[in-house]
Amino acid sequence: MAKLSIKPLADRVIVEAAAAEEKTAGGIIIPDTAKEKPQKGKVIAVGTGKKDEPMTVKVGDIVLYGKYAGTEIQVEGKDLLIMRESDIFAIV
Repeated sequence: MAKLSIKPLADRVIVEAAAAEEKTAGGIIIPDTAKEKPQKGKVIAVGTGKKDEPMTVKVGDIVLYGKYAGTEIQVEGKDLLIMRESDIFAIV
């Protein structure tokens, strides 16, 4: 992805959510209304961190986050999430 026109502040990160599953393991197609919100995504921008807490994640990391973590934003036509680093559970 090209450089974003916004930069997150302090301990915030911008994540591009992974696509929701289209089919179940048994091959049943899931309609849009029943799709689960993804809880995995790719970090595309990071803030500078707080004074005593440097950032752990970096651009390009694939991360797991809470089901209701972050705020949905739209930048340059893309749907993204902005969240605090503390909302991220793990780097995959």
